[in-house]
Amino acid sequence: MAEILSLSKARKKKARADKETRATENRVKFGRTKAEKKLTEAKKTKLDKELNAHKRDD
Repeated sequence: MAEILSLSKARKKKARADKETRATENRVKFGRTKAEKKLTEAKKTKLDKELNAHKRDD
């Protein structure tokens, strides 16, 4: 015999799972250490300086 399923509980369970998946993705996407952020900023600054050094003045 089939198990009785509460649709509201099933929706809530699915919503919790989706929320956890989104949280995991955000941890990977935004969860960087201060050192990593500083290194990225330093690389960006260096690249900008190199790019500006090659600009021509008209």
